[in-house]
Amino acid sequence: MPKRQIIEIDRDKCNGCGLCTDACAEGALVLDDENKAVLAKEIFCDGLGACLDVCPVDALHIVERESEDYDPQEAYKHVLKTRGKDAAAKVHGIETECASPTPAGCPGSASREINRSAASTKKEVSGQSELSQWPVQLHLISPYAPYFNESDLLIAADCTAFSFGSFHQDLLKGKKLVIACPKLDDTSNYIHKLAELLKNNTIYSLTVAIMQVPCCTGLMHIVQKAVEESGTRIPIKKIVVGIDGAIIS
Repeated sequence: MPKRQIIEIDRDKCNGCGLCTDACAEGALVLDDENKAVLAKEIFCDGLGACLDVCPVDALHIVERESEDYDPQEAYKHVLKTRGKDAAAKVHGIETECASPTPAGCPGSASREINRSAASTKKEVSGQSELSQWPVQLHLISPYAPYFNESDLLIAADCTAFSFGSFHQDLLKGKKLVIACPKLDDTSNYIHKLAELLKNNTIYSLTVAIMQVPCCTGLMHIVQKAVEESGTRIPIKKIVVGIDGAIIS
């Protein structure tokens, strides 16, 4: 049996609050007869640790040990049965209907490249868009979309495009784009998804644009962890944008 990362519960510390059971989108954690957190099934735990931050007594830790692999299909069935369809759609590793890259899925989330020269002829605009693919939100992108291969990648915090006036010309031009908000998004699968993107594509350069606010540093942390998980050695260029729109670094 291979080794992998999985959650471990310190029963002596666990106070039975149940916060971890709600935080785990895959339904891997439940309370037993002694009101202690336990793994319902090891195959339900993705090992990403979305539950760690909610534990008030530091009873949860990620360890590496022998375990069956995480099974997103089984986790999906489990959550669908116990929590319903909306909760099941959030299970890590499951592509929901509206995130499907095929035409049969949600049209607004279908993966596509944008012919920028053709797009620019449709209507006169004051500034040229440099967006060359869709979708861009990290929850919606497919890490296997062909346009990511052999590209320069920009991972940007949502607010940067609104704060930095020449975002398209100075940051986005010539790059593929992924956007995310480390404060407001459900980031539980972000590290793994970005790691898959980096591992399965040739990325020439990786730029991370964040705002000069404390919560935004979380995006840099996510990207660093994703690079580590992917096994690649691609350097990360960090750009920090002030709330006044100036580049800080």
